[in-house]
Amino acid sequence: MSIDWKSYDPSPFYDELIAAPGKPRPVARKLMEYLSSLDDRELQVRKQAADHAILEMGISFTVYSEGENIDRAWPFDIVPRVIPKREWEGVQAGLVQRLTALNLFIDDVYNDQRIFRDKVLPKYVLNKSRNFREQCRGIRPPHGVWAHICGSDLVRDRDGTLYVLEDNLRVPSGVSYMLENREVTKRVFPEVFENSSILPVDEYPTQLFDMLAAISPRPQDYPEIAVLTPGIFNSAYFEHSFLAQRMGAELVEGADLVVGDDDCVYMRTIEGLERVDVIYRRIDDDFMDPEEFNPDSLLGVPGLMRAWRNGKVGLANAPGSGVADDKVIYAYVPAMIRYYLDQEPVIPNVPTYLCVNEKDQAYVLDHLDELVVKPANESGGYGMLVGPQASKKQRTEFAQLIKKDPRNYIAQPTLNLSVAPTLCDESLEPRHLDLRPFVLQGVRTDVTAGGLTRVAMRKGSLVVNSSQGGGSKDTWIVDEED
Repeated sequence: MSIDWKSYDPSPFYDELIAAPGKPRPVARKLMEYLSSLDDRELQVRKQAADHAILEMGISFTVYSEGENIDRAWPFDIVPRVIPKREWEGVQAGLVQRLTALNLFIDDVYNDQRIFRDKVLPKYVLNKSRNFREQCRGIRPPHGVWAHICGSDLVRDRDGTLYVLEDNLRVPSGVSYMLENREVTKRVFPEVFENSSILPVDEYPTQLFDMLAAISPRPQDYPEIAVLTPGIFNSAYFEHSFLAQRMGAELVEGADLVVGDDDCVYMRTIEGLERVDVIYRRIDDDFMDPEEFNPDSLLGVPGLMRAWRNGKVGLANAPGSGVADDKVIYAYVPAMIRYYLDQEPVIPNVPTYLCVNEKDQAYVLDHLDELVVKPANESGGYGMLVGPQASKKQRTEFAQLIKKDPRNYIAQPTLNLSVAPTLCDESLEPRHLDLRPFVLQGVRTDVTAGGLTRVAMRKGSLVVNSSQGGGSKDTWIVDEED
């Protein structure tokens, strides 16, 4: 039997591919016709081919469970998400606008602090920011860019409106899976790519290399670039090694690097010390330099901050970028865009309640059964409360946490996240999803054509993180006019 699209009903949610039962959105028509030409057995064969390719290519991620590190094959759904190019052009403009404003904000925070003097943002948000680094005061990195790589999470509500859910500016991950998803999909559905105008994503490693090369202290065609990883037990180690290989960069751990008396960074090699020009760090600020941050860190490089401060090495993302990663700061990004750029935000924020504000806190405490409550500086879906799915005991415990440290919590309405057809066992069912596009900013700004679509594989779940049972899809930006 082939797929019966008339029996597929995504209501009451917005579906990315289907406008109504039996009616695909225009951008997804070719894909739906193709999928309809496959019977159940052929669909399962394609799914098995994808699973085999993922194992063969070694695409994995690490989950921490009960003190153990467990490597798992990357969970992948073969039915892609499709977005029309015309819509994507607006999203792309909004992402460029947002990262430009965020970089201006970070630079302002560590230098003039005009935005606080002009009372656009209250100073308390900085005073209690866990990711503000006093060590970065007075530094002006190349091109004024602090957050070179950003992964902003986008979600679509029931009415089709796209929102920015959060910004990831410290060490955003997932781009390797975006690239591998495309490779797997090409293996599974090669004929679809022959007949559709799907924008490519494979130029990302080149764009990343060019951006990193642009912050080298020694202008040259091929500076020495290193990817600094915490090591093989890190959950994103696959990505670290993948990107280093694709860029032709060195994959190093802290012990492989040393800062010399000349404040330059050197890599230990069998032929002696070799200078490193740029470091793409995948280590949090706290662990990158025991001389400046956590003195017990064995992951970082003593003196690395000094080398960067003195302009002897480029660092991406720059230390201190996480000050804009704070979910309380997130609430003020639209105000930043108006202040620094004199523009209206292209992509809106999700309405956000700041528990540090007395009025907001009272509303949140009275409506915990309706809201999603998040700690200001956690990521990966950890430490949050999904009110409608939480028990009374959990809501009571969260109320106490909010009262104890209101600055550390925000709350947002529970959105009716959009869905897309997802192959579950032997049938297609709607599953909730989000989208993480990746933006590179240096001399120029590049936005990936799509990004990483993460999908909640469990029915009814809103949690898309792979560490908590989520999966992913290939994301197609399709030019309907071709």
